[in-house]
Amino acid sequence: MKLIRIKRQTKREKRYSEKMGMLYTNVTYVKKALWGIPLKTMFAYRKTYYGEIKLCEDCSMAY
Repeated sequence: MKLIRIKRQTKREKRYSEKMGMLYTNVTYVKKALWGIPLKTMFAYRKTYYGEIKLCEDCSMAY
């Protein structure tokens, strides 16, 4: 049994970008887990409409 696992989870989030305005996008979180308990989020990324992969730091969360 592995002690440390890398887990991906995709959520649909509402984000705001200056260039595009309000944006509903699928955000994938890559998390490190020890025995199934999540330790930290390594990074989060999203896919654009054109298939490019971008980090989520250029968009802010909108509630």
